[in-house]
Amino acid sequence: MKIKTWDNLFLIVRWLIAAIFIFAGITKILNPENFARDIDNYRMLPYLLVTIMAIILPWLEILCGIFLIIGKWEKGAAFMLLILTMMFLIAMSSAIFRGLDITCGCFAMTAEGTKVGMTRLIQDSILFGIILIINLREEK
Repeated sequence: MKIKTWDNLFLIVRWLIAAIFIFAGITKILNPENFARDIDNYRMLPYLLVTIMAIILPWLEILCGIFLIIGKWEKGAAFMLLILTMMFLIAMSSAIFRGLDITCGCFAMTAEGTKVGMTRLIQDSILFGIILIINLREEK
């Protein structure tokens, strides 16, 4: 019975992670200008790559979220989200280190967004840890 409880809990956590990324992807697709500006504000990529990332990243987040929900290619989707989250952590750490006063671009719903800072960095670190657990979990 204990194993079944852990399996159900794991499934709920997997779906919550999926929902976060699907929601984040949708908000970025609905506001591509805001998201492109948020990426550009990190001052890490040339403008052509900013545009490409602004187009591709949201769809990648949504697809990975969908795969986590349906359980198809779960390991690949979780690995991709792990890489994306690591990129986000590096970009935010760099922005904090350089003293940039910018929004993270996590949910591109408004021009104001969520400020890059230690709170956001801790939240994404926790997200990274949860995705890592999904990645490392043994298949049944």
